Amino acid sequence: MALGSTIYKVELSVADIGRSYYADHALALARHPSETEERLMVRLLAFALHAHADLRFGRGISTDDEPDLWQKDPTGVIDLWIDVGLPDERAIRKACGRASRVVVLAYGGRKLDMWWHQNAAALARNKNLEILAVSPEEASQLAALAGRSMRLSCTVQEDSAWIGSDQAGCRVEMQYLMRAAGDREE
Repeated sequence: MALGSTIYKVELSVADIGRSYYADHALALARHPSETEERLMVRLLAFALHAHADLRFGRGISTDDEPDLWQKDPTGVIDLWIDVGLPDERAIRKACGRASRVVVLAYGGRKLDMWWHQNAAALARNKNLEILAVSPEEASQLAALAGRSMRLSCTVQEDSAWIGSDQAGCRVEMQYLMRAAGDREE
C-alpha cells in the first residue's frame, strides 16, 4: 500500500514592501512521502516571495508537467511558473516556453553548486528565467519552523525575507544566480 501525503495547515501573513502586497493566506500544503520538511518549507518560502491571490501549488513531486507553484490568468495562460530544488535543464527550458515568467528557487549546498556549473550556460538562453538560491543554513532554519499546523508571517524587503512564528524565525537573503531579462513587474 502506498503512503499518502501529509497535510500541513498554514496561516501565512505576507508583507511584501517592494510590491506593496499585504495579505493573509490560509494554505494546505501536501507533503509527498519522498519530500523533506526542508523542501516543503522552501516551497512555502517561494509562495511568500511571489504571493498573489491567483498563485496556486501544483500537484507536487509526482507530477512532471506541473510546477511546484503557478499563477494563471483568467484565460488559463501561465503567467508564473515556480520550481523548487534543482530541476532538469530540459524541464526548465520547456517551462520557459509555456510560461511568461519562470522562477527556480534552488537549494542544496554543494549539489546546487554542481548543478549551476553544469547548467548555467544553457539556462542563460532563457530570457524569462530567474534563478534564486537559498543557502543550506537558511534552508535548515526554514525546516526548523515546520509543523503540521503553522501560523507564520513573512516580510519581504528588497532581496531578503524574514519568515517566522511567535516562537522562532529566520532571515533568508536571496542570492540571484540569474535575473530575468526585461521588466520584473508582476
